[in-house]
Amino acid sequence: MEIEIKTLDNGTAGTAELPDALFGTTPRNDIMARVVAWQQSKRRAGTHKVKGMGEVRGTTKKPYKQKGTGNARQGSLRAPQYRGGGAVHGPVVRSHAFDLPKKVRRLGLISALSQKQADGKLVVLDTVSGPTKTKDLQAKLHALGWKSALVVDRDIDVGFALASRNIIGIDLLPTVGANVYDILRHDVLAITTAGLEGLKERLA
Repeated sequence: MEIEIKTLDNGTAGTAELPDALFGTTPRNDIMARVVAWQQSKRRAGTHKVKGMGEVRGTTKKPYKQKGTGNARQGSLRAPQYRGGGAVHGPVVRSHAFDLPKKVRRLGLISALSQKQADGKLVVLDTVSGPTKTKDLQAKLHALGWKSALVVDRDIDVGFALASRNIIGIDLLPTVGANVYDILRHDVLAITTAGLEGLKERLA
């Protein structure tokens, strides 16, 4: 399929060919959900921690003798039923990451690209180089009507990155960093012509 190439000045710079295998498939919501869960799990720090019975500070002496007191038998004041005792089955430092097959990850990215194309939220830009000041770039984005957009380029353009870093809702990623979560959480997906070729190579 063909798509119009736009400029940051809201002009036209020809057309580009979008492969149906990458942008014309039926989006799989279940696959995208699995990939997003995989990404979010990898981002979790997993540094939550509570002290167990063997880690809290306190004596190891038996509170009182086993029999003859009329009370329930107790073996330690560090048991969880006592104030200051250790937690039972509490969280420990661990990784929340899990494995996901490469084919599933690839299908998830293709589904996200196809979803944006089906929703009419996919834009191909000729280039993002040019504006180096935030004020100038914000005026161009306002003219385009973009409030939430992910820009994908083959390599990070330093000028555009500096101009866009203080604009809320606008993010820039290289083709190797394009992912399902960031594509779905932005309203518009803008891919440069160089970024489009990079995606084709990546997903070939």
